[in-house]
Amino acid sequence: MTVRATVTPLPRSRIAAFDPGLPATERQAHLMAILPPALQDLLARGRTERRPRFGEDGFDGMIELWTPPDGITAAQAAQARQALEEFSASVLAPVDGDRLLGRVLTLLSHFPAKGLTADVERMMALDWAEDLGEYPAWTVDAAARIWRRTRKWRPSIAEMRALCEEICAPERALADRLQALAAAAPQPDMRPGTQRANHLCAMTSGALRRMG
Repeated sequence: MTVRATVTPLPRSRIAAFDPGLPATERQAHLMAILPPALQDLLARGRTERRPRFGEDGFDGMIELWTPPDGITAAQAAQARQALEEFSASVLAPVDGDRLLGRVLTLLSHFPAKGLTADVERMMALDWAEDLGEYPAWTVDAAARIWRRTRKWRPSIAEMRALCEEICAPERALADRLQALAAAAPQPDMRPGTQRANHLCAMTSGALRRMG
């Protein structure tokens, strides 16, 4: 039996009104507010744990493990999937390549490097554009603005990536949780006996997000 879910698209006008200049908590509240009430309730009922993370050099900060509540239906999972797709195509859409290249070249021009030819500078900017291309335009703009106002030296790509990660962490965390909700319901066309296994797998795989 195939389960069909009716999904109401998110209001485009409210997504378009997303203001990246707001504090992170207000941005997150705005995005939560445009979600269907059923998704808001599921997100509020999810379970959150914080655990230490260890890398090759020892303690590497904390990670947040978020687990969806029990009993996610196919209709709710479809709603979460739709919301995730619309966020990914708007708020979290990767920056346009030409805009990113212009932003990088402008940022680097504030911190001239001695002994580099114009061709080398451009090749370096292309490397930057490749390594920052996964982030939304508003995130890259904010990272460049923060660096200009708080640093006296040229940034490295790793430093700018770290800034971008920090800036869009609330939006990515919400996307991770929507992904977890979308994956939490068993698929209706699975073979007998596999639905329970899939459900248990989804419940033990939360949304991971590195913190502080």
